[in-house]
Amino acid sequence: MLDTTTHPTHAWVTQTIKNLVIDLEDAGQPAAIKFMIRDRDAKYPAVIDEILGQAAIRAVLTAVRTPHMNSIMERWVRRLRRELPDRTLLWNEAHLRRALREYEQHDNHHRTHRTLQAAAPLHAVPEPLEPVQIKRLGIRRRDRLDGVLHEYQHAS
Repeated sequence: MLDTTTHPTHAWVTQTIKNLVIDLEDAGQPAAIKFMIRDRDAKYPAVIDEILGQAAIRAVLTAVRTPHMNSIMERWVRRLRRELPDRTLLWNEAHLRRALREYEQHDNHHRTHRTLQAAAPLHAVPEPLEPVQIKRLGIRRRDRLDGVLHEYQHAS
């Protein structure tokens, strides 16, 4: 998981990118990320592109004067804030990190996305149900983060 700060500097951003590459290698997924979209902020020194390039990750810069280009990520962050810290009492940084990992797992492996035809980002599009299956449809609920997030699956 990436580190966070309210006051990023060149050194902090560079170290965070190095940590990302190391974490991907440690997880056995060095090719899991192919692109990194970033803005043109001066906090990103040229060495970051070199670090990413060595890990076969291509840095893609946002276009100049296009404020809506980050809208997807901003929407995700807004949804995260609305669904997690606004509904959860977070005790410390360790608790926050655990909650963020749970939320990320939920979002990538379970939450359906309209743009992916009701599939989760890391799962295939679900097969349509036959009418016979709908008559005997059983649903099982699993709570995550002490009931803040709910996941529903077909019971077999």
